[in-house]
Amino acid sequence: MEAFLNWLFTYLTTIFLGLWNAIKSFFNAIWQFFDFATIFGQIDNYKRGFNVASWILCILTILVVYAIVSGVVLLIVLAIRKYVRFRRTLVGNEDLLEEIADLHRDIAKLTKDKERILALKVDPTGLTYDQIQKAIDKEDGAVTPTEGGEGTEGAPKKEERKTDANAKRFYRLSAVDDKYEFYIAPTYDVSMSLEDLCKDIRNFACSRSHLYYELKIIRLLIAGLASTKLILLQGISGTGKTSLPYMLGKYFQNDATIASVQPSWRDRTELFGFFNEFTKKFNETEVLKRIYEASYNDDINVIILDEMNIARVEYYFAEMLSILEMPNPNEWRIDLVPSSWPSDPAHLQDGKLQIPQNVWYIGTANNDDSTFAVSDKVYDRAMVINLDSKGVAFDAPDTTPKFISYSYVEGLYKKAISDRPVSNELLKRVSDLDMYVIEHFRVAFGNRIMKQLGTFIPVYVACGGTENEGLDYILATKVFRKFEVLNLGLIRDEIRGLIAYMDKLFGKGEMKECIAYLQRLQKMSY
Repeated sequence: MEAFLNWLFTYLTTIFLGLWNAIKSFFNAIWQFFDFATIFGQIDNYKRGFNVASWILCILTILVVYAIVSGVVLLIVLAIRKYVRFRRTLVGNEDLLEEIADLHRDIAKLTKDKERILALKVDPTGLTYDQIQKAIDKEDGAVTPTEGGEGTEGAPKKEERKTDANAKRFYRLSAVDDKYEFYIAPTYDVSMSLEDLCKDIRNFACSRSHLYYELKIIRLLIAGLASTKLILLQGISGTGKTSLPYMLGKYFQNDATIASVQPSWRDRTELFGFFNEFTKKFNETEVLKRIYEASYNDDINVIILDEMNIARVEYYFAEMLSILEMPNPNEWRIDLVPSSWPSDPAHLQDGKLQIPQNVWYIGTANNDDSTFAVSDKVYDRAMVINLDSKGVAFDAPDTTPKFISYSYVEGLYKKAISDRPVSNELLKRVSDLDMYVIEHFRVAFGNRIMKQLGTFIPVYVACGGTENEGLDYILATKVFRKFEVLNLGLIRDEIRGLIAYMDKLFGKGEMKECIAYLQRLQKMSY
């Protein structure tokens, strides 16, 4: 044992002595590097043989050596700092991943809580959750701990609940069935052209509601509804975005249904409602009721989605965006419930609701910090109308509301498309412009835009506008709007060339909307 201790002492002495010598050598090296007394002494020993050139070389040598050593030290310090930052980044990324995992777990928990809350929602029956639960327990024959001794031992086995075949789960829709049981359609006005209709709507808004709109806005609205069922009115607050579709419902003597979009809207249940498993009732919304009621009449039905982009449109309106794109209207169906009951509303087949064509969806959008940006998916499918200025007052004759059927307006649309198709000359110019835009901006028109153009322009002309005006608005809101996502600084000169090309193609100053929009993009690029 004594021999081992002697060896251990010798071994540790060797190790620590080596470590001490290393530290001592390190500090000796630093001391020698900055031992200016020794350095100047060495110079003093040899200076008697120095000439001017030797002195210059001596000074340069000292400076170069110190510069090299300082550079090496600086590189080492920078490498150490970079490594420390790299390690901090790794640690930060790991922390972020942990936080993301925690957020995912929180989202899953919140989703379950939301589903549980939705399941607890009830119709305006006045029943609370506790009352419903007691009723279910009573129906099942369940015994509570106070009724059947400790725990649930001795409680009778629950029997499967049977649904009352005569119970109504769609109160509002069933009320619509009752309302239209003895319905007599009004006498519709069939004497107006599309141009007369636009002027009449504008005069009605002025004389009855003191709302002042340019005739072009009304033309855009009526022509836009020919090419799509969804209109998006956007612009600054106070320009009459909500008032316009509200007034439209008044004019057709069929008040519009207003759905005030909430920031919490994330899926279609906010728009149509949902089936409550506790009450066995469907919580119907006014929007669902209006869509269902439209299947009974030939009126023009207007649904207003107020503040449409205060929630993400592509979330809660996604299903409708897809349905309204289907070429066959007979396929416009939404699933409300998975199965049918004998007591379900008459126009609800196998739990599916047929979306009628005589419903116009008009959304309003404010572009500010409290709203979401409208996605390209929505912009491409909707007709956008910009209301950027307040209307100028004018005098109009007293105009009465009218009963005008959807079938009659649809007939006017078809007649306009048949009588005033887009001219081949204009289509050729559009094709040339398309090739120019693809070549210089890598942006294409797309089949959907060309289809909307073929419907919108003839109807716009029938409303009193011109082909160039209609094309001008389509290009500005559908095609050139896509330039906003490009690097404006890089395409500034290309925009200038595009404006010149459009003047050459359509005539100087003909494309006013497009040129004004492109010039705004140029200013934004500086």
